[in-house]
Amino acid sequence: MRKTRDMPRSRKGKRGSTKPELKNGVKGESASDDDLTSDVVSHYSSASDTTSVLEDGTAGEQVDEQTAQEETEDKLKQCIDNLMDKSAKNRLAALESLRQAFSSRVLHDFLMERRLTISDCLERSLKKGSGEEQAAAATVFALLCIQLGGGDEVEEGFKMLYPVLTAILMDSGASTVARQSCARTLGMCCYASAAEAGEDLIKSLALLESVFVSSYPNREGVLPTPKPGSAGFHSAALQAWSLLVTLCPASRLTVLLDLHLPKLQACLESSDVNYRITVGETIALLVELAQEVDEEFEMEDREGLCECLKSLATDGNKHRAKNDRRKQRSIFREVLHYIENEDFSQEKIRFGVESISIDGWMRRRIYNAFKEILGSGISHHLQFNPLLRDIFGLGSPLILDAAVKGIKMSRLEKHLSNSAAFKARTKLRNKVRDKRADVM
Repeated sequence: MRKTRDMPRSRKGKRGSTKPELKNGVKGESASDDDLTSDVVSHYSSASDTTSVLEDGTAGEQVDEQTAQEETEDKLKQCIDNLMDKSAKNRLAALESLRQAFSSRVLHDFLMERRLTISDCLERSLKKGSGEEQAAAATVFALLCIQLGGGDEVEEGFKMLYPVLTAILMDSGASTVARQSCARTLGMCCYASAAEAGEDLIKSLALLESVFVSSYPNREGVLPTPKPGSAGFHSAALQAWSLLVTLCPASRLTVLLDLHLPKLQACLESSDVNYRITVGETIALLVELAQEVDEEFEMEDREGLCECLKSLATDGNKHRAKNDRRKQRSIFREVLHYIENEDFSQEKIRFGVESISIDGWMRRRIYNAFKEILGSGISHHLQFNPLLRDIFGLGSPLILDAAVKGIKMSRLEKHLSNSAAFKARTKLRNKVRDKRADVM
């Protein structure tokens, strides 16, 4: 398990699987894809209560937890079935439903039984779907790997979809959005599969490198003119690569530093603000990792780098959008402060009754990688997902006692409280109006 502050670069301890309890719910009537999406998300929300409450439109009766669980799983099964639908629209809707469900709730036991079926369906979408469908399928597969946790099951799925993910990644004729999604998924799934220093890690690093090195300057030191959409693709590949670099052993890391640091420094002059920011964060991460390996590490042309960072941290170019300038200045002030003083501004992320400290560039890259895929659901996964809790050194999920859980008001209590407050405000306003009428 990783320590909270000093997170090692190897992900050890592959997780065993717990045999899921079978729940044979009766399948409900067929529903539209929009209904399935809303129903699945409403049940698999990020709430931390152990009891699920469903509200009927008129009666608002509480339904038994087991029944609610079975009904929700039936709807998820329907979404999985719809992945094989002939209609591209229905497949996209099913992928979106699964994306929302997988990102908002931990579904390990339910998915463990169905992982091969889902992987088969996702492989089909990646091979035969449109660019939009390929991008959605790649994201759902990344979420599936996060759900299953680091273990043999994830490695099995990763090896299964690795060829099609890399084929899209390297296909210059494929949709840019799909290639971008495949780059993120390749990095996340390789990381989650606990690849460590194995063959999958080395191959994935090389593939991702082959994408963003096309943004490097030529022999004359001139940066290439970016093609439309290429900057976003290069950013996704560089972010995925930097995530995997955190797993590299010291010997491999030294080679990567010598090869990439000088070229990345030149890319700080890129015309795309988001790519410049990604490059700056990657440079800070590489320097941090290098200093962990060798406390006496000194960058070549450190003064030149600091001058460039100062220029970006104070950029007032009116040709750039105001928000872009503000975002760039904020990030590069942090990068410059770290390069000059080896000091990182710590950030605390709170979720439930717990929190984690983002106290370095490596920890930030790992947290941001999961947040990019999980979205707002990352808080729930930090509370209950064993993989994330292992990575961030949180231990087993907390089991709150009844006293702590009791602090949270039920929906009925909230409704009654709000109604009472509304009535009190109405009475007060009426009295004020009456006084105003008397004055008039």
